[in-house]
Amino acid sequence: MTHASRHAVHDHGAHTVHAHEQDHDTGVQAEILDLDAEVLAEHIASITAWLPVAATPRHIVDLGCGTGAGTLALLERFPGAEVSAVDTSTSHLDRLREKAEEKGLADRVHTVRADLDAAWPDLGTPELVWASASMHHMADPDRTLRQVHDMLAPGGLFAVVELAGFPRFLPEDAPEDRPGLEERCHAALDQRHAEKVSHRGADWGPKLTAAGFTVEGLRTITVNLGPPPTDAVGRYALTSLRRVRDGVAQALTAEDRTALDRLLDTGSPHSILRRDDLTVRTERMVWAARRS
Repeated sequence: MTHASRHAVHDHGAHTVHAHEQDHDTGVQAEILDLDAEVLAEHIASITAWLPVAATPRHIVDLGCGTGAGTLALLERFPGAEVSAVDTSTSHLDRLREKAEEKGLADRVHTVRADLDAAWPDLGTPELVWASASMHHMADPDRTLRQVHDMLAPGGLFAVVELAGFPRFLPEDAPEDRPGLEERCHAALDQRHAEKVSHRGADWGPKLTAAGFTVEGLRTITVNLGPPPTDAVGRYALTSLRRVRDGVAQALTAEDRTALDRLLDTGSPHSILRRDDLTVRTERMVWAARRS
């Protein structure tokens, strides 16, 4: 990718597209993404270190970059690389640019606002494409896989990172008056996602093969942090469970809603921020696929 073409995809018009924002609560989502990056930084770094790159990439594309957890980890892993960071959210891209500037990396990050279910922007010919927790949101993921295959440089690598599910934070016997509350919330959330996000939890291996890739690696990252929780873990749990409540409140019993609201009330003695038994438990699957 030439110097000129890199700047051709820089999102100079990001501040003019707020009217097209798709997510009504991007502020909450951005906070969760930032906390996810902070709490799970070591695990994200372990994924980038594992990637079986054939040669050190000079140009990387991050599809669905969010607020930049993957982008910044990839820049640290490959200090000679530049990243084209793609997302539909203007506010997420703004936040990514802020973080890149704080770290002195602004000249290596080129943001691109695009809806990948519509027309694709010109992203050049990267040697590495990264898609973390974004593929399952695609309306036609098979089409997206073919697009990535055709975009990649020969011998280039495509890394697909997907969540096994949202993190768990509470012990199984918590809270004391409604044991198993978190699992019931997640069961309701999983049912909702099964109806609306049908590709969540998909096995991307066969799909990658069908798109012309050779799958060279598959890894499961198991996360189990704490206790005792850090301040960031407490805020991560609070923000994440607030988001879960927004999605499943109508599916819960009145007793479960009351118990959940007590946990989410930061002024309550039962607040999740006052618990010393929080953990972060989750899994991520990583597929590393090469274009022949």
